[in-house]
Parts: sequence; C-alpha cells; structure tokens
Amino acid sequence: MQMLDLILFVPAVLAGASFIYVCICVVSVLRFRARLKARGASTFQPPVTILKPICGLEHELAKNLRSFCDQDYTDLQVIFGVRENTDAAIPVIKRVIAEFPDRDLSLVIDDTVIGSNYKVSNLANMFETARHDIIVVADSDMRVGPNYLQAVAAPFQDPGVGAATCVYSGRAAGGLASRLGAMFVNDWFLPSALIPALFGRLTYCFGATMAIRRANLVDFGAFGALANILADDYMFGRFVHQQGDRVALVPYIVENVIDEPHMKGLFLHELRWARTIRSVEPLGYALSAITEVIALAVLAAICLYAATGTLGLAGSLLGAALVLRLALHFLVSTIIPSRGSATPWLLPLRDLLSPLVRLVSFFGRKVIWREHEMVIHADIHLKPAE
Repeated sequence: MQMLDLILFVPAVLAGASFIYVCICVVSVLRFRARLKARGASTFQPPVTILKPICGLEHELAKNLRSFCDQDYTDLQVIFGVRENTDAAIPVIKRVIAEFPDRDLSLVIDDTVIGSNYKVSNLANMFETARHDIIVVADSDMRVGPNYLQAVAAPFQDPGVGAATCVYSGRAAGGLASRLGAMFVNDWFLPSALIPALFGRLTYCFGATMAIRRANLVDFGAFGALANILADDYMFGRFVHQQGDRVALVPYIVENVIDEPHMKGLFLHELRWARTIRSVEPLGYALSAITEVIALAVLAAICLYAATGTLGLAGSLLGAALVLRLALHFLVSTIIPSRGSATPWLLPLRDLLSPLVRLVSFFGRKVIWREHEMVIHADIHLKPAE
C-alpha cells in the first residue's frame, strides 16, 4: 500500500473505533436502564446534609431547590449558600425555606474566599454548619424526584463505599441553544459517563450529585483541598478512590435544567467543559475524539472514496454511522426523566458544533466561569487570567 493510501485509510480506522465506541455506549445505556428498572425503595435512611451552592438566579430556581426539600426522607438537613447578601437568589431561597417549616433548612451568606474556585469556597462556608455524617453536594440547576435521596443514600449501606454520584440528563428550558445544550448532555455526556462502570470501578464524581462520608471528606482535607481546582467534582471522587474506598454510581438520573440564552453562551459553556476535561485527563480527552462518530465517518467516507474511487463503500460507511448515531439518540431518550426528548432533526447541527468545540479546546487554557475569565494551569489548578 502506498503511503498516500495508508494516510487516506487512517480516518477509516478511526471511524471504525468510533463505531465500536457507540456500540459500547448502547450496551452501557441498556445495562443502566436495567438497573433503573430494578431499583426499589430503600429503607436505609441515615441522616443526610445537602449542600446547595447558589450564585444568582438560575432558570426555575425555586422548582429546582424545592425538589431537594420535598423528599421522601426523614432526617434531612438542607443548607443553601450564597456569597453576597445582594445575591438575587436570596428572596427565592427564603420563599422555599418558608414552604417547608418542618424541614431543617437554612441559608448561609458568607463571602469568605479560600481559593479561586468560588463554588468550593461557598461549600466550605456551608460545611461549617453541616450536622450529619453523609454530605451531599448538588448544583443549583439540578432537579430531582422525591425518591432521589433514598437512592443516593442506599450505597452507603456498604462500609466500603466512601462516595456516591449520579449521572444527569439535560432538559431544555429555552430555544435552539438550550436544545443543543441538552443534546450534548444526553447524547455525549450521559452515555460516555456510564462506560467506566461497565468496565470497572468509577474513580470520580459528577457535579449533579457528589455524596460522601464526612470521615472521607475530612481525611483528604475537606473543601480546602479543592479550593483552587476547577474540576472539583472529578477530584472529589478521585480523592476518595485514592483513599481505597469505592465511588458508587447511583441508579438514578438527575435532571439538569438547561437555559442557554444564545449560541455564544452555549459555545463558551461547552468550551469550559472541554478544557476542564482536557486538564484532568489529557490523554483520555485526546482519545475521546472517537466519540465524534458522524464527523469521523464523513472524513473517512471522503478519504475512502479518494483512495478507492468506490462510492458504495464510502456511502455504506456513512450510512452505518447515521444508523448507530440515531440508535443511541433514541435509546438515551428512553431513560431520561423528560421522555419524548428525541430531536433527530437537530443532530446535524449538534454534530457540527461538537467537533468545533473540541478543536478550539486545544488552543488555549482560558475559560469563562460565572463571568470571570480564568486560566486552567497544567497542575489542574484554576487561577484568574492576567
């Protein structure tokens, strides 16, 4: 085979790898769907403290916060936290607290900063008033059902479990940008997040839910150990794994309410995600290019046609990619809370945007986070841009 032909066939090899990846995703989703169906109500209900870091008004914030208070759970403490007493979310938080007079709910307003990750500083301030030995951290744009905490607490029956986490799905609350953002979560993040549990132990957490024993948290330095790290959820689980304890994947899907006002905001949001993942897993992130099944199939089809002149082979490869992509898209829609979310007509646009974000992510380390320009350094620490 000539060198040119070999070069032209490389994209075909990558496309083949992407086909295998999608098939693994399908198996992972099917296995997780079986776990979801098999999950029953748990009678194990240890006292739990939920920490809810908040910064500004999220879309339907009251509904999101209320869902964490309205739990079929007995001994529950929920602490809401903001940094500034002028935060627009404070009136909403106070209304939610007033709706549950029988619950142990409180608001912490504290501008103490322990590092460049303001969310972690917020958590550290709230943690000072946490009463229980199981601590759950969940972002403010997440929404759950009344049996959520039962599911999250259940893995802690096993003394070898030090932390537990949940995957999440996306529910669009706005227009096109929100729909595309939800598709990224559902079609890319969700199936890929299930793969590690298929092949071995999970070694990190997801921001949708990070639950941990107080002893594990204190042992690795509590929130101070995460103060300057952007990927706090990743390291949250990694520290527990390094302690020799397990990180359990809970058979529950938290709902992420996505309200992207415009395409620029969506692009910057996904660029932050991409550069965060690249900073903590550079090799894994580079290899994850095989997740771009349509982009690789198009490139492979062009190269195969150029190398062989056979249109049928190139067309068959592209057709196979489309079938696999659609199969995964519809399969994921059967397990997420907002059923009927399948939007196949948006797949071409979604699958053009993802490779673009990936390409740009390799050129720089700056991210926009809460309207602040930050730089992710090689040691995965986060610092303000100069």
